[in-house]
Amino acid sequence: MDNVALSHPYFGAFLMFALTLIAFQVTFFLQRVVSRKLAQKRGDKLKSAPYECGPIPIKQGNKISHQFYIIAVLFVLFDVEVIFMIPWALEYRNLGMLGFMEMVAFIGLLVVGFLFAWKRGALAWQDIK
Repeated sequence: MDNVALSHPYFGAFLMFALTLIAFQVTFFLQRVVSRKLAQKRGDKLKSAPYECGPIPIKQGNKISHQFYIIAVLFVLFDVEVIFMIPWALEYRNLGMLGFMEMVAFIGLLVVGFLFAWKRGALAWQDIK
């Protein structure tokens, strides 16, 4: 039984994966221990002062518009969906009419999602005031 496991073609890849996982965990643990031992734990005002120039750091509320987040999510969504079209385009001749109809349905869903986002105002840019 042991000989069968050692002769499996993916045994070396599994062993490297396991060793890498263990090495990562050990390195991460050692880094945390060493950094906590060496770090200076002083909280004086000089550390928060600006270095040579710049405004005095003050805490302020988050003034980033949610519009940035919505545009980023829509970009990632539609970008990933377009990437799914590349394998289809490469294998278009082998897929036949069924593959073509599936891609038409896929593009139809993309268009419906795009129109929904457009109608809801997700693509309309507003000024931050």
